[in-house]
Amino acid sequence: MIEAVKGDITRLHVDVIVNAANSSLLGGGGVDGAIHRAAGPELLVACRKLIGCKTGDAKITEGFNLHAKYVIHAVGPVWYGGAKQEDEFLKRAYKNSLELAYAHGCETIAFPCISTGVYGFPLERAERIAITTIRDFIKIKPLPKKVFLVCFSEADFLVVRDLLNQAETA
Repeated sequence: MIEAVKGDITRLHVDVIVNAANSSLLGGGGVDGAIHRAAGPELLVACRKLIGCKTGDAKITEGFNLHAKYVIHAVGPVWYGGAKQEDEFLKRAYKNSLELAYAHGCETIAFPCISTGVYGFPLERAERIAITTIRDFIKIKPLPKKVFLVCFSEADFLVVRDLLNQAETA
């Protein structure tokens, strides 16, 4: 059901790719920039029509030149040491993404590590939230059938894989 994957999220053949977006939805660095480049200029046009997105929320567009039918743009929180409800905002970003995927009938979904790049959220803490939120969601709703937690670096992949293994034995 949930699988850790090392690689480029833009190359996956899934129903929906989640973009770790900023609140403007107009592209940026890291995975956000990679998704915008791979999807093509139509993605930026579609994102402009959405007029931004609040932290913890998510919005959906077509996937354009990606192998995914859709892109869900989820805005995770900037890490301020845990004092500004960062955990709750991150949980909402995952849950709202899953709700959108469910509403659009998506069976396969690929998540990057939301907020763990330039937003500074500690990776292990963020991925524990991601795994718990995804597991709780799929207990209640039948979709998605397969969730990929996609890591660009080997180090991040090893952390996420170990967290998934721990969650399975818990």
